[in-house]
Formats: sequence, structure tokens, C-alpha cells
Amino acid sequence: MNSNAIETLPALDLFRRTNALLDGHFILRSGLHSRQFFQCAMVLQHTAIAAEVCRRLADKLRPYPAETVISPALGGILVGHEVGRWLGLRHIFAEKEEGRLVMRRGFTIRPGERFLVAEDVVTRGGRVQETVDIVRAAGGIVAAVGVLVDRSGGEHPDFGCPFESLVVLDVETFPANDLPPDLANTRAIKPGSK
Repeated sequence: MNSNAIETLPALDLFRRTNALLDGHFILRSGLHSRQFFQCAMVLQHTAIAAEVCRRLADKLRPYPAETVISPALGGILVGHEVGRWLGLRHIFAEKEEGRLVMRRGFTIRPGERFLVAEDVVTRGGRVQETVDIVRAAGGIVAAVGVLVDRSGGEHPDFGCPFESLVVLDVETFPANDLPPDLANTRAIKPGSK
């Protein structure tokens, strides 16, 4: 795909063209089941497309003054790095240790430092909330949260700051103990953890 086409296509079209939007029976990171899964890695593997969608997200986050971008690993790292590059900001990330997100690798948060939290996809927002909590516990300020895809159908949690996304998907999700027949009768996969 040439750069002119990338710049002019809506984000959802770019996601579809890269097979990032999958259909089937999926178990999401949140534990909920869904007929659709957004596999951000499929769009982010294409560097020109990744740069473009992250530029668009950076433009949405530009009105919120910040010094640093922070992301939850693993999915948010590329998004946060690109957003930081477009905004000319430092980028750091939190990563899992014993089942929870923590700061490692010598990354620091100064009291009063202003942050943008960048993530690929939000359904319930658990990893974003963990990241927000890390910043606030260290005395930092979360200026805004930005994600490529809001899978919550616009019902994302209140992170206590502005929230921006490129695309809002209104995708049905179901608890494991209350699946509709079509999902109950098909094998579920966890595409994010393959």
C-alpha cells in the first residue's frame, strides 16, 4: 500500500486491510468471550501503517500537555513509542512481574511529571488502569489516555482523565458462564497469547 493511500484511508479500513480484525470465538485478555478480536500486531507489523495510525492518535493527544508517554507491555509498547516519537516525548513502559504491572529497567517517574498513557486496545481497561495507578503512586500526573481501539463500545472505565481513541468498536462480549449457543458450540482461542 502506498503512503498516499495510507494517509487517506480511515483507520478502520487500515485495520481491515491488514487482517487485524478477526472473526470467530475468542477469549479476551479480560476473560470475556467475543465473536471478534482485534489483533493489533497485524496492523503494527507494517511500519508505515503503524506510524500513520500512531500519528493520528498522537494528534488526538497533542492538546494534553505532557512530558512522557507510558505504556503497558506488551501491546502498548509500539503504540507508546510511536506516539512519543510523533510528540517528541520520552517513552517508558510498565511490564508484568508476578502477574502485575511494575516499573523495571531503571525507568523513573518524577513527582509532578505529566504523562500520556498509550495502549493498543481497551475492553475493560484493566492494564491501562494499572499503568495509571503506577504513575499516580509515584506522584506523576496522567494528562490523558489514548488507545488505537476502544472495544468497550464507548463504555470504557473512567480513568480520571481525558480518554481518546481512533476507533470505537461496539463488539458484544460475554462472560464464560453465559455464552450464546453459537459460541458455546465452537472452540475458543486466545489470539493475543498464541
